[in-house]
Amino acid sequence: MYRITQQIDFCYGHRLLNYEGKCRNLHGHNGRVQISLEAEELDHRGMLVDFTDIKKTISTWIDVELDHRMILHEDDPALPMLRQLNEPVHVVPHNPTAENIAKLIFDFAASQKLPVSEVTLWETPKSRATYSAEL
Repeated sequence: MYRITQQIDFCYGHRLLNYEGKCRNLHGHNGRVQISLEAEELDHRGMLVDFTDIKKTISTWIDVELDHRMILHEDDPALPMLRQLNEPVHVVPHNPTAENIAKLIFDFAASQKLPVSEVTLWETPKSRATYSAEL
C-alpha cells in the first residue's frame, strides 16, 4: 500500500453552539490540514497522485471555501448579520468542530475521486482531530 500526505495551512473562524466553554464565542484559528491518500498501485508516472494535483484540487477548494471565513452552523444566530455585512462565511449543517471540519474536507476530497484515506485538522499546535475511512 502506498500513502502520500500533503499539508495545507489556512485560517478560519468559528464558534460552537450548545457549548459552555470559550469556543461558544466567535474566534479564529490558524489551522493545518494533513490529507493522506492511499492506493495499492502507482500510475504510469510512478505516482499515487501528483502533489500538484492535490494542491490544485484540495488547496484551491480550501482557499475559496474555508480560508479566512467563519465556518458556522446553519442555525447560528450570527449568520444573518454576517451575511448582511457581506462577511465571508461557510455554512455547515452541523456544529463546526474540528472533527466535523476534518470530515468536511475528507468528503470533498472523496467527491473529487481522490483516494483519500485520512484527514487530520490541527486546530492548534497541540490539538488535532482526524477523520479516517477506517476509523
